[in-house]
Amino acid sequence: MKKDIHPAAYRQVIFEDSTSGKRFLIASTIDTEKTDKWEDGKEYPVFQVEISSASHPFYTGQSKVIDTAGRVERFKKRLARQAMAKGSAKAVTKKAKSAQGGSASGRK
Repeated sequence: MKKDIHPAAYRQVIFEDSTSGKRFLIASTIDTEKTDKWEDGKEYPVFQVEISSASHPFYTGQSKVIDTAGRVERFKKRLARQAMAKGSAKAVTKKAKSAQGGSASGRK
């Protein structure tokens, strides 16, 4: 490698997959606050990741839902509200048609 082309903060960092517990030692410039010992006995900065090749469905062949920010629950609530709105819109349409005598044009 050429000398003096990397940033000053370029060093070995432990990336720990919080889903699978797998750890990788990779060179990076990412800012971290925690440190931990690696297999070689040396202490390195640690950075937590939610998904890595150890837990991603593409690499593992297993499908699982990882929801750390409540996205699935928010989606389900929004979907339920939309279904309720559609259901109430249909009820209003039925009431309007029955009030008009069952005819779409309003004539009897």
